[in-house]
Amino acid sequence: MKKYLIATVALASFACAARAQNSVTLYGLIDVGMNYANNIGGHRQYSMGAGNLAGNRWGLRGTEDLGGGLKTVFVLENGFSVANGRLGQGGDEFGRQAYVGLSSSNLGTVTFGRQYDSINDLMYMFVAAQMWAGYASAHPGDVDNTDGSNHINNAIKFKSVSYGGFTFEGTYSFGGITGRFNQNQIWTVAANYTRGPLTLGAAYANARDPNFSYFGNNAASSTTGSNMSGSRVYSGYASAKSQQIFVAGASYVVGAATFGVNYSNTRFKDIGTLPGLPAVGAGGDARFHDIEANVLYQLTPALFLGAGYNYLKGYGVNGATYNQGAIGVDYFLSKRTDFYANAVYQHASGTDSTGTKAVANLNGLTASTTQNQAEVVIGIRHRF
Repeated sequence: MKKYLIATVALASFACAARAQNSVTLYGLIDVGMNYANNIGGHRQYSMGAGNLAGNRWGLRGTEDLGGGLKTVFVLENGFSVANGRLGQGGDEFGRQAYVGLSSSNLGTVTFGRQYDSINDLMYMFVAAQMWAGYASAHPGDVDNTDGSNHINNAIKFKSVSYGGFTFEGTYSFGGITGRFNQNQIWTVAANYTRGPLTLGAAYANARDPNFSYFGNNAASSTTGSNMSGSRVYSGYASAKSQQIFVAGASYVVGAATFGVNYSNTRFKDIGTLPGLPAVGAGGDARFHDIEANVLYQLTPALFLGAGYNYLKGYGVNGATYNQGAIGVDYFLSKRTDFYANAVYQHASGTDSTGTKAVANLNGLTASTTQNQAEVVIGIRHRF
């Protein structure tokens, strides 16, 4: 009996110690506002919009300490609309993120599952849409994924620790097609460096068969039709064999102001390769230059003001040009709750991916019937 009691106490002590080294956190974000758009398919629209500044989500984040600076990590993150309660990301239960892996305090973290790409992870701090301006202010169509619209399935990711301010990352996604190793595969790499008030970064992504890999990665995605119909900026290029993206950016802090700039070059290569899909400019490549400049100013500890300008120029098989400006104000009632107001305006010209006269098409909105489109949003955001 005495030995039994000793063993029981020892096991209980071990269990308590194990629990002390483990953690699981429930977290989330709820963002909703009143939206006005001047032209949605030819009509004004007043609506309730969810996820204006940041996508609505809830998730579980956990770690287990394995000792020696090594730990297990996992994230399960669901996306949804607070306006109607529906699942986001095409109805996927954990459509934002779902991964597990190992993290070393000396080397970095390797994870496996559905994840963001390296562009999103290491370039977001240079992009107004990610920092303060909201979803509609993303580069037209989020053609370069700098606002993180596209997630990656079947992905292996490694992110290093910081080496004197230098961090690098790489992601590889298996295509999963039997006998065709390269089909639908995606790989991305990125690095950034921070020293004092200056941050620099660069990233590259290569997506094979982007209509089915980069854009068609949800349960509701089509396996035969177009998954790239969300924006006229790129909808005509669904048959491209690959999408290649290069992004570079910088930010600099001067007193209460943070200045940011980023450049991207996006290429839809070998249009017409995938049969049965839109193929404007078949046999050629569609390319886009994009440059953005922005500034965020902290007027008081609780009040932030932002302004940004973005220019997207298509060339190759298309000649569309998009000029876009955004302004915003964000007031924090607490560390977790803030009120915000944003306005975005876009002017389009030239010929877009559909082969017709370009019309304005703010990210996430139905296209305008004219060359101009504007949206104003007033909302509230809460984190938990």
